[in-house]
Amino acid sequence: MILSLETSTTTCSAALHNEGKLISFEITHTPNSAASQLAVMIDKMLTQSTEKLQAVAVSSGPGSYTGLRIGVATAKGICYALSLPLIAVNSLEIMAKQVSTDNSTGAMLCPMIDARRMEVYTMLFNGTLEVIKPVSASIIDATSFADVLMYRKVLFFGNGSDKCKAVIDHPNAKFIDGIFPSAEWMGGMAFDSFKSKKFEDVSDFEPAYLKDFIAKKPKSLV
Repeated sequence: MILSLETSTTTCSAALHNEGKLISFEITHTPNSAASQLAVMIDKMLTQSTEKLQAVAVSSGPGSYTGLRIGVATAKGICYALSLPLIAVNSLEIMAKQVSTDNSTGAMLCPMIDARRMEVYTMLFNGTLEVIKPVSASIIDATSFADVLMYRKVLFFGNGSDKCKAVIDHPNAKFIDGIFPSAEWMGGMAFDSFKSKKFEDVSDFEPAYLKDFIAKKPKSLV
């Protein structure tokens, strides 16, 4: 049984899978709730399960700096305490996996996670989830993905795609609402890594932040 944790966006979720099949799932859409809710979710699921935990999978980014740190720190703590292997799953691939289950036209898949202003974290996959363009932090403008859209339909999704609808204006561009990284969809990918023993070094593993953390200045109290 594998425990999966996903904290790369404003949604926080955890799931248990047995050989890739979902056993239990917990989620909250409350922003900034990972610190207070993730441990509660994990405890609830593990208490109700009788299966032996074999590994912990965690979303490795890109995404929210704070959210990723909380998820990875929690995953590492469990791995250390129980001597379990750690598995990393790309946050953008989690969304692409979800959308690929209903992509009968074989369109290209472009998951997007919101960064700053008109910037997004993104990747590009073909209809069979082969990586066409690797992870990047990209500033979106009217020319973005024009080379692909000229020939192929592209499905854009994730919270980063919301601000791109008015900018990427092409008949081959389709935007899908309501898609976000979720632990529910990590089971199959995590199990594949488990079978092939594709594990991370628990001591040294860090999420893929892509950009340095920028702390906001506190508002003046005067």
